[in-house]
Amino acid sequence: MAARLNPLDLYDVRSLLSDEERMVQDTVGRFVDERVLPIIGDCFDQGRFPGELIPEIASLGLLGATIPEKYGCAGMNGVSYGLICQELERGDSGLRSFASVQSSLCMYPIYAYGNEEQKMQYLPKMAAGEIIGCFGLTEPHGGSDPANMKTNAKKDGGDWIINGAKMWITNGNLAHIAIVWAQTDDGIQGFIVPTDSKGFTAQEVHKKMSLRASVTSALFLDNVRVPDAQRLPNVKGLKGPLGCLTQARYGITWGPIGAAQACLKEVIDYTQERVLFGRPLAANQAIQLKLADMARRITTAQLLSLQLGRLKDAGKMEPTQVSLAKWNNVRMALDIARDCRDMLGGAGITVEHSAIRHALNLESVITYEGTETVHQLVVGRELTGINAF
Repeated sequence: MAARLNPLDLYDVRSLLSDEERMVQDTVGRFVDERVLPIIGDCFDQGRFPGELIPEIASLGLLGATIPEKYGCAGMNGVSYGLICQELERGDSGLRSFASVQSSLCMYPIYAYGNEEQKMQYLPKMAAGEIIGCFGLTEPHGGSDPANMKTNAKKDGGDWIINGAKMWITNGNLAHIAIVWAQTDDGIQGFIVPTDSKGFTAQEVHKKMSLRASVTSALFLDNVRVPDAQRLPNVKGLKGPLGCLTQARYGITWGPIGAAQACLKEVIDYTQERVLFGRPLAANQAIQLKLADMARRITTAQLLSLQLGRLKDAGKMEPTQVSLAKWNNVRMALDIARDCRDMLGGAGITVEHSAIRHALNLESVITYEGTETVHQLVVGRELTGINAF
């Protein structure tokens, strides 16, 4: 019996997309199929970020995709950005992390909190992939409590002197600039810090079992001097970095859908071809129940993110809604990746198949930009009005 529905899109969510949104998804999907999937297993195995893909990612307009065209960007809507994240993460979470950090954590704060001079200086070159950024908020001791920030910036004439350390920084050793958040006498402020500044060091984190095809770094700032012209003038306090994180988390609600779809497709194909006890694995009730449950969870996640994207594009998206979708969708994808690894049997532990790679990557995705517990508590606070942090 031939399937009448797309197993990766049972509710035909694609029919709810505009022609432009479908074109974005198809373009990025083709790039992932042709350029990412053939190499990404080896990149993960070798612990190597495929930097050679950056010019192509940039040429497709995927960096800072939602920023207006006057700054050299694509001016897409929020749903299109979500679809970019979904397709890139169908390739690998590390690739989506690269694009998320460049777009939502580096270009967005310059666009939202910078002055016109800063926007014109940085955004076109960042969209072209000529300037790569990293985002320095998390500190070694800080974790889920960014207000407990030790990095500080002191005024010295027309300059600022920055001291401190940041940890778990995606793109840190690739970056030409770092968006560094620091305590000042006037609250937390953001600075655009060139990574070749005297006293600035990035140290790559090795021996990772997750996000291996991604650059993760520690940043150290030892009396780094930056002129006041490098300060982001239009925001003060934690709402600056948290606003960036809301943008990035929105993309993260879409990304794991792609990872889960990759795992489901792989395991559907595998269970139809693998014959045990005289019949294909897919003929077993236990297998079909698991596949059906995966389809149910992916469909729920697709509808959550699409409605979230429509709210975003209408200017009505609330951070609590992002928390709900990040919590649900990453948990969904992690559980599916683990189940798919199990259903692949011994074959599932190698990077010849994608399930173990996605499962390991999603262990990071469920932790970064708000742990699952923090997002649950954000929703709990919304429901009760009581902060339980």
